Amino acid sequence: MSDCLPSSRRDVIEARLAAGQQVSATSLADEFDVSEDAIRRDLRALAAEGKCRRVYGGAVPLLASARPMALRVSEGSVRKSQLAQAAAKTIKPGELVFLDSGSTNLAMVDCLAPELGLTVATNSLDIAAALARREDIELILIGGAFNRHVGGSVDASAIAAVSLLNIDRCFIGACAVSGATGINVHDHADAIFKRAVLQNSATCSVLATSEKFQERAPYRIATPSQIETLFVESDLPANEAEKLTQAGFNLVRAAPASTTN
Repeated sequence: MSDCLPSSRRDVIEARLAAGQQVSATSLADEFDVSEDAIRRDLRALAAEGKCRRVYGGAVPLLASARPMALRVSEGSVRKSQLAQAAAKTIKPGELVFLDSGSTNLAMVDCLAPELGLTVATNSLDIAAALARREDIELILIGGAFNRHVGGSVDASAIAAVSLLNIDRCFIGACAVSGATGINVHDHADAIFKRAVLQNSATCSVLATSEKFQERAPYRIATPSQIETLFVESDLPANEAEKLTQAGFNLVRAAPASTTN
């Protein structure tokens, strides 16, 4: 068997994933002259650190939008705030609002007007923590097993809790958006949970930063016709906006940075 230490072997695997390469447990076991179980332990450790996504037979690099939420919160904060401000203006007094786990939805917490008298449900620990500091908002925390990549609970317990709510307006997180495939995510359990939220909501909206239109994800959440409003950045290219509109999305552009409050 190889004398290569697990930590240095793991460093090599991590470097390949960081370079965008998919890795195979069988090939790596042959290369390092170790058992496939040893390689699988390496891959589990890297996945737990948010450095790859496990797939059958190996692992693949994480796409930008598939990284753990904790790593995404501080990225593009100004752009996310602009989208959040636009979306918050659509909320009506007294509504039961669902904020799905996501760094852009987290930005909405500071945009919710205190006089609206809202009840807000969320499956996100970060969003719940921010809402808990708002005495003017009633908070419903959707619990269950915590999914680090999603940043919240999306298991059967969470789905059961959502099924008991009559949600007026939900804001669903998205990993990828396109006219052809609609709203999509990377995590299978997350997809099932989001569909349950959609089914129990009168209206559904999505806040999408521009990079979401360049991403691809395997699990479809909703078609364009199921989304009341797709909030996009002010500088989304006209040709991209036209494709989305023709597909059936109702677009609302966020105000540019120079005019937001």
